[in-house]
Amino acid sequence: ISNSFPKDETYNLVSQIRRSTLSIPTNIAEGCGRNSDKEFNQFLNIALGSATETEYLILLAKDLNYLNEENYLLLDQQINTIKSKIYTLKNKLIQQ
Repeated sequence: ISNSFPKDETYNLVSQIRRSTLSIPTNIAEGCGRNSDKEFNQFLNIALGSATETEYLILLAKDLNYLNEENYLLLDQQINTIKSKIYTLKNKLIQQ
């Protein structure tokens, strides 16, 4: 969807959205390779931060009229699903 944003946003908002979304699974994967649940949990916290950043950036894109309401709602739902899954995983780590 970010391909449809204005070209002058390529190195600004588009780049930031792509970095924050890429950071979510990257931190989860890196955390999986750590030696303890405590370390893994820290990487899940970072992934949640990136997900929240992405959530804000898509709201900003909507406010700037780069996203229509339908696309915004779809992306917002998807990012909130991801955040919910990360929270669930964090809670399972804590309960162990």
